[in-house]
Amino acid sequence: MSSFLQKLQTRWGVHTIWQVIVILIVFALTGFTAMYIKKPIFAWLGITPSTSWWYRTLIWLVTVLPAYQIFLLFYGFILGQFTFFWNFEKRMFGRIGKLFGR
Repeated sequence: MSSFLQKLQTRWGVHTIWQVIVILIVFALTGFTAMYIKKPIFAWLGITPSTSWWYRTLIWLVTVLPAYQIFLLFYGFILGQFTFFWNFEKRMFGRIGKLFGR
């Protein structure tokens, strides 16, 4: 287990194993929150399991995915890892931008 955390520490460029653990906690909290808010958002918008999959996916991309990014920064800030997640977001959006820039 420790070697896994050390690999993440090296890959993410953080200084301590504790930071790796906090970052993993932030990802877990954010994922749980995104999962939790999906149901009320979909209910409010009238999305049901019988709604076509492409429409549910489109609504998810427009509502839950941006909320996930905001929660990632929020939890990162609360747990003292805002800089890591801000840089993470910038890298991710830079990669997405390259896909559409071609």
